[in-house]
Amino acid sequence: LAREVTEGKREAKAAFGKDEVYLEKLIERARHVEVQVLGDIHGNAVHLFERDCSIQRRNQKVVERAPAPYLEMSRREELCGYALKIARETSYIGAGTVEFLQDADTGKFYFIEVNPRIQVEHTVTEQVTGIDIVKAQIHILDGFAIGTAESGVPAQKDIRLNGHALQCRITTEDPEHNFIPDYGRITAYRGATGFGIRLDGGTAYSGAVITRFYDPLLEKVTAWAPTPTETIARMNRALREFRIRGVATNLTFLEAIINHPSFADNSYTTKFIDTTPELFASVKRQDRATKLLNYLADVSVNGHPETRGRPQPKVDAAAPMVPYLNGDVP
Repeated sequence: LAREVTEGKREAKAAFGKDEVYLEKLIERARHVEVQVLGDIHGNAVHLFERDCSIQRRNQKVVERAPAPYLEMSRREELCGYALKIARETSYIGAGTVEFLQDADTGKFYFIEVNPRIQVEHTVTEQVTGIDIVKAQIHILDGFAIGTAESGVPAQKDIRLNGHALQCRITTEDPEHNFIPDYGRITAYRGATGFGIRLDGGTAYSGAVITRFYDPLLEKVTAWAPTPTETIARMNRALREFRIRGVATNLTFLEAIINHPSFADNSYTTKFIDTTPELFASVKRQDRATKLLNYLADVSVNGHPETRGRPQPKVDAAAPMVPYLNGDVP
């Protein structure tokens, strides 16, 4: 440890001109849990409960849930209390996310940071609280106080959880090639629909050109249901309804995650993807429709492979006879 600290100080001095370093507590089995907060210009602050963001790859979130299904009510109140205290002590204004790590073995929480913005995963919080966080930000900055109808944000005592929500990020990252983002033209697109399914996107449609110069996120799909089990089942159905052709996606990888036993029993941690190689054994979708269309186009243009290259009938060949039945000769 002393050697690593010395090396870190040397690198910091060379890069930033200061060799100050600090140590963080090592949590070997960590969960990533965060609290959504809102504050107004009148000194009011509320929390919208928590989200679980433990399913990550290289510290980038892949699947998010609200509320965290493994938290008991006493732990939930403790966690949200910490976040609310930070918001009040800093006179926070607008929407923000207070992020923590939870030790899966001891249950203790450790503060990470505050993100002073709308998070990609804010959708799951909106689904379980019924509060439009984007609209709330605008109304708060218009001067309306939290707890009034004009702000769109009820008082803390009136904010309640309703059901469970789960969000998956659909990207062009190819799990079979180390998640390298794919690019090209989307030749076919079909999204998911149905009760309890929400789509946030706009760049995924038939004919859309996906370039290598932007984030590989195509769409966010959010499922809501009264229970975690039903939410997972609804998300599984939605992911299987998607049809995105022309570029690689992580759809089957997402299916493997939410159908894994560790996801269902909430025993996963932030190392789940790194320590679960069977997630990468998912079979590619057969894509039968595209194969059939390619075959029909090939036959229409180039002819059937079994007849290709055969000599054409002679010009003076006898015309075929029309078959007849029951002695009725034409």
